Amino acid sequence: MKFLFDLFPVILFFIVFKLGETHQEAAHAFALQYMGGLIAGGDLTPAQSPIMLATAVGIIATVLQIVYLIARGRKVDGMLWLSLGVIVVMGGLTIYFHDDNFIKWKPTILYLAFALALLVAQAGFGTNLMRKVMEEQVKLPDPVWARVGYAWIGFFLFQAALNLVMAFVVFKGNTSAWVSYKMFGATGLFFAFVVIQTLMLSKYITEQEDA
Repeated sequence: MKFLFDLFPVILFFIVFKLGETHQEAAHAFALQYMGGLIAGGDLTPAQSPIMLATAVGIIATVLQIVYLIARGRKVDGMLWLSLGVIVVMGGLTIYFHDDNFIKWKPTILYLAFALALLVAQAGFGTNLMRKVMEEQVKLPDPVWARVGYAWIGFFLFQAALNLVMAFVVFKGNTSAWVSYKMFGATGLFFAFVVIQTLMLSKYITEQEDA
């Protein structure tokens, strides 16, 4: 359930973009009517409208995530605040300059920020942030926790670099294909990494249950 909650902005981003792409003229009219004042020059092409609308919805969805957690009296973790900051800045630039290159940089900046936060906390302050997140679900020896932390750092760095390759090399000039990669490719890699890591840690989970 939490996985779907975390993916909420990404899913809405994808749906709104694909709807806008399918109904481009309607998306164009809607974007001009409700977002014209936010766009430099007040105008944009029909082809630019889907990504503008999707970006705006992505920002709103992330805000709603935080509002929901606060309303329920639950803690908003630092990564969600960071995600909000990055999407507001990069999404805002995307809308104002009606240039999708900014939003394409957003995942890379976010992944790099996650990796840096984990690295500084673990190597600089001796605090394993992944341990704090996962320790309620699984108990591991200290050396294993260290490897888990560095594995996540490496994964985030890999995702950061891969997003740039997909956005500006493989799918250069094809925003639709990049949006599909963001929804299915990047998310699929994340899910695969979690599954592989779970399998690798399963022996410790078994030992804990046996004990």
